[in-house]
Amino acid sequence: MRIITGSARGRRLKTPEGIDIRPTSDKVKEAIFSIIQFDLQGAVVCDLFSGTGQLGLEALSRGAKYCRFVDKSTVSADLTKENIVSAGFLDSSAVSVTDSVDFIRDVRMTFDVILIDPPYEKGLIEKVMPFAAMKLSHRGVIVCEHEITLNLPESYGKAVKQKSYKYGKVGVTVYRTEGDAE
Repeated sequence: MRIITGSARGRRLKTPEGIDIRPTSDKVKEAIFSIIQFDLQGAVVCDLFSGTGQLGLEALSRGAKYCRFVDKSTVSADLTKENIVSAGFLDSSAVSVTDSVDFIRDVRMTFDVILIDPPYEKGLIEKVMPFAAMKLSHRGVIVCEHEITLNLPESYGKAVKQKSYKYGKVGVTVYRTEGDAE
C-alpha cells in the first residue's frame, strides 16, 4: 500500500499481518479520488472504519486540511498513527479509537468529506449513513466503498446519491449534500 499522489506521493504505508483489514486497492482508491478531487482542497475529512488510514492519508496528501481517523480496533489505530507520522501529517490529523457509528452519531463537528469503508456484509453503512448525512457541511460529499451487491437508497436526509460505480467486486456510491448533487 502506498499514497498515490500529492505531497506524500509514493510513501509506503504499513499494513497488518493477516486478513482482518481489507485494504482498498490502488485501482479503487484512484477512482475514488478522481471522483472527489475538486472537493479536497482545504477540506475537513472523516475516515470512518479507517483500517490503516490509507484513504484519509490520500486525502491529506491531495490537499485536505484535516482528517479524523476512526476505527474501533486498537491494532488499526496504532497502524494509522504510525502511517500518519511516516507521511508527515501529525499536525493535521487525529485518531479516535471508538466505534464508527457511535463516533459519527456523537461528534459535534461537521465534515466536507466522509470516507466510509467498513467490513463488508455487516450492515454498517446502513447504520452509519443517517448520522453521517447529518454531519456534512454545506459542500459535503460522502464516499461509501462496499460489496458490489449492496444497493444503497437514493438519499439519507440531506445527502443525495450522485452516482454508483462498480470496480470488479467492489462498489462505490457517492452522496452529496442536497443542492450540491450534480
